[in-house]
Amino acid sequence: MTDHKSVICEKRGQAFWITINRPDKRNAINADVVAGIARGYRDAHDDKDVRVIVLTGAGDKAFCAGADLQNSGAAFAMDYSRPNVDYADLLRLSQNATKPAIARVGGVCMAGGMGLLCMTDMAVAADHVIFGLPEVKVGVFPMQVLSLLQSIAPKRLVSEWSLTGEPFDAGAAQAAGLLNYVVPAAELDAKVDWLVSRIVDKSPTAIRRGKYAMRAIASMSFDESIAYTESQIALLAMTEDAKEGLKAFSEKRKPSWPGR
Repeated sequence: MTDHKSVICEKRGQAFWITINRPDKRNAINADVVAGIARGYRDAHDDKDVRVIVLTGAGDKAFCAGADLQNSGAAFAMDYSRPNVDYADLLRLSQNATKPAIARVGGVCMAGGMGLLCMTDMAVAADHVIFGLPEVKVGVFPMQVLSLLQSIAPKRLVSEWSLTGEPFDAGAAQAAGLLNYVVPAAELDAKVDWLVSRIVDKSPTAIRRGKYAMRAIASMSFDESIAYTESQIALLAMTEDAKEGLKAFSEKRKPSWPGR
């Protein structure tokens, strides 16, 4: 386990848990949180035994309530000599990741926390969780969050959430495509563990190359996408995992993935 106070990173079997550890601040985002999550993503990818990332927040009050506004000057301070913002770089890092990530949402998810939710591949939330993009209430807008949110949720809902700043519940979040599962709070960890178990027994090579391909074709036309993917399936078929998978299928046994 790695404890950098604001973010705790811990291996649990083949899952790498990244926990925002500021429950007294509703797990609000500051520079240390951004750096800690980014470090966790990199460490998870450097460890060949890690198959999936779980991103969550400490306690049961909040997953992440967005930027830490207790010091609003720091929250929105910019170094205009830099073209990149650290939070935006974290979202970039997540989209280039080749290991799947699950958001475990046990409490309120607001503003920048919505960006953290959207940067994962799958999400499980407790049924009492409230979501929202309240930035317009403090004179700003969910600019960077929109970069991911607009490809997940329907346009008119994104417009309503962004322009009114009003909160919505877990049922609405699931209906909009933000969540895979909504469960009672007491069942949250069991559902996350179940979803993790459905990933770690699959081919790591197929998942790694598959995530890379999904990212690549996201902005392609159909003709570009189909040409790209037909070449990718041919390459994938030559991997050791594909050979083992087909052999295990013919021998009616569970595969032992080499990860190559």
